[in-house]
Amino acid sequence: MSNLQDQLIALGGVFEAATLVDRLARTGQLTEPPLACMLGSLLVRDPKTTLDVYGGDALNLRDGFRALASALERDPATLQREPLRYALSLIGLERQLNKRDDMLDLLGSRLDQIEQQVQHFGLVHENVIASCAALYQDTLSTFRQRIQVHGDMRHLQISSNAARIRALLLAGIRSARLWRQLGGNRWQLVFSRRKLLNELRPLLNS
Repeated sequence: MSNLQDQLIALGGVFEAATLVDRLARTGQLTEPPLACMLGSLLVRDPKTTLDVYGGDALNLRDGFRALASALERDPATLQREPLRYALSLIGLERQLNKRDDMLDLLGSRLDQIEQQVQHFGLVHENVIASCAALYQDTLSTFRQRIQVHGDMRHLQISSNAARIRALLLAGIRSARLWRQLGGNRWQLVFSRRKLLNELRPLLNS
């Protein structure tokens, strides 16, 4: 894969997390496989390929790639506005996080503890999700810029849904960090849309 496709895989991870947050906020429903994929991405420290972060299969990011494509195409008929807003907010939050070595150290040490929890309980156990949610609250939620999640209050007020949303936002931050480490930057989304779309199509069709 080209470096640009690697960037798109990581950016697809950001949009996948954003799409799942939107779905959960609006419907209260989320199947286990996409949640497991995003939670698992938090714990992959030394991947051989970028796709390995997401279970080694581009299909796991299909919804994220679709939301990303709609953002790049800028077609009002297909634009997924809330996922785009969440994705851009995640990218902005990660830039702030990158300036905070203390917080990065805390994230690393707490993720080590979560990895031990996963070995004991399993990846999508309530305790693991609660730990990921608490880690998001203790770190990214303390920034002045916060992500406001919109949806159906009946679903948002359920504590298990709120925990899953925070855990997914944490996973989105991990993908945003990976994207930037691979050379991604916000200017690409403005000035290289056509090039990104051309590179994205093989991933969408895989």
